[in-house]
Amino acid sequence: MIKVVIIDDEEESRNIIYNILTQYCNYVNIAGQADGVNKGKELILSAQPDIVFLDIQMADGTGFDLLEQLPKVEFRVIFVTAYDQYALKAIKYSALDYILKPIDPRQLLDAVNKFKVLESNFHIMAEQIKTLFGFKSGFEKIALPTSEGLRFVKVDNIIRCESDNNYTNFFLKTGEKILVTKTLKDFEETLSDSNFIRVHQSHLINLAYVERYIKGEGGSVVMSDGSEVEVSRRRKENFLDKMARN
Repeated sequence: MIKVVIIDDEEESRNIIYNILTQYCNYVNIAGQADGVNKGKELILSAQPDIVFLDIQMADGTGFDLLEQLPKVEFRVIFVTAYDQYALKAIKYSALDYILKPIDPRQLLDAVNKFKVLESNFHIMAEQIKTLFGFKSGFEKIALPTSEGLRFVKVDNIIRCESDNNYTNFFLKTGEKILVTKTLKDFEETLSDSNFIRVHQSHLINLAYVERYIKGEGGSVVMSDGSEVEVSRRRKENFLDKMARN
């Protein structure tokens, strides 16, 4: 049985999660519920759960506050939140699971089923939590999901990203290329505040590594690793404007 606890200050939200799990997940044991940070911490320490459904914004603090107060995190975290752009960006940087309110039962079940097929790796979870907390100092690292697991990479080391159908190739200043199991669009939003800009349907670049711009209908940019990246005509003006202000 998978042991689950639910921590959310909205009773309705807790009830929805409880009802979905009890109706569709006979392999889940709901070990308890809590309505805030303090009670949630006590519940986690006593129940020792496998999965914690954790609200972000609660009356006595945030889900992030709760995690920081724990001596260690040896469970899978699934955040439950109304849309909060900054909080979601932190979650995406760390590649942790989340579901949005109002809760979609399919999304919730997908998040739980992930636990069944993935081995619990507490070392990886610790790195994810560390990356999550890094949002306070400006998203220094990002967790990249690959076919072999998660890679934790310094954002400043990424020169560019290139679409490969439903995958994305990350090119690092070390010369390494990492194939990531997410689309370029996922990273366009996540990295938009970290000096990255989409210059083409297939290319997302770090402006810090642009060496020169070559004129043309859309033109192209030469990056510090010697690669030449096409700039689409419709993205040219935005790119040149960002470069002028960079």
